Amino acid sequence: MADEQTTPTKQLILQKIYIKDLSFESPKAPDVFRIESDAQTQTQLNMRSGHKDIGGDNVEVTLTMTAEAKNNEDVLFLVEITQAGVFLMQGYTPEERQMLIGSFCPATLYPYAREAISDLSTKGGFPPLLMQPINFDALYAQAVREREQQQQQVAPAALQPLTGPGDPH
Repeated sequence: MADEQTTPTKQLILQKIYIKDLSFESPKAPDVFRIESDAQTQTQLNMRSGHKDIGGDNVEVTLTMTAEAKNNEDVLFLVEITQAGVFLMQGYTPEERQMLIGSFCPATLYPYAREAISDLSTKGGFPPLLMQPINFDALYAQAVREREQQQQQVAPAALQPLTGPGDPH
């Protein structure tokens, strides 16, 4: 029994969750509230995540979301939030850590950011902005595939010899 190798215990613990940055703008208020109720409002959501090691096995992961509502070219409101969390990660391989940082952690932060955006749009005088759940596992897998494709396209081009018009190759 004493000779058996023990595998390190895997732990993923959310240590802290917080808003790192938050902004709400309604540049045309109060005139914006005079828009007819049948107006066509378009909402665009942009999202990105990032991370940094902060010591020990702790990683700060951030999820930045920008929601912009427009009527034609007029901006009704713009909300930007950077939701952050500190995650303790122990016993994971580098590949597993990357997957957790790129998928699990942003998925954990998303409901907090979604609630803040909805709350701010309401406090800004607009209807709540209801955002659908997001499959972060699928987004992460897509990003990995795209990165691999880019690396495959760059690598063969780097290995090809340079030839000129008079070169026999």
